[in-house]
Amino acid sequence: MQVPPEITFRDYEPSEQVHAEIAKQIGRLEKFSRRITSCQLTITGPHSRHQKGEPFKIELRLALPEHKDVIVSRSHGNAPEHEHVLVAIKDAFSVAQRQIEDAVRDMQGQVKSHVADEHGRVTKFVAGQDCGFIETDDGREIYFHRNSVLDEAFGHLKVGSEVRFVEEAGDKGAQASTVRAIGKHHVA
Repeated sequence: MQVPPEITFRDYEPSEQVHAEIAKQIGRLEKFSRRITSCQLTITGPHSRHQKGEPFKIELRLALPEHKDVIVSRSHGNAPEHEHVLVAIKDAFSVAQRQIEDAVRDMQGQVKSHVADEHGRVTKFVAGQDCGFIETDDGREIYFHRNSVLDEAFGHLKVGSEVRFVEEAGDKGAQASTVRAIGKHHVA
């Protein structure tokens, strides 16, 4: 970690065991991902004078380069196991680890982002060629080729056919990929 962890306690006086558990959990995260640049941890104790019967609140923020911060805010409601601060700390750091795993996969390009299909209608075909144009709901015209039409349905498309597609940048502008016919005889 590039910056020493910032640890704050509210309405709670921590024991040596709590400090040791926090150090252990931070060390575990650092071994898991060396990309963590900073850590801010706030532990808020029960709001009543009695320290039994109410859960601890844990707020954890970890900074990673090239990615949004990992933020864990755990207020455990009626979970009786979180009346114990060590359990609440372990739970918060476990959640943070899962988020870091996702962030690392994302930064390494292992997570595919889902692109929502757009909707449009076929407006014309180019005579003598296996291509045509789709008008989007916002009025733009997008090129498509026979090879981008799924289920070999190019021959079934007509001017006015409704389609769903994924837009991408082509050599000459926007083009449609994965064109899927929709309507009463096609699955949306």
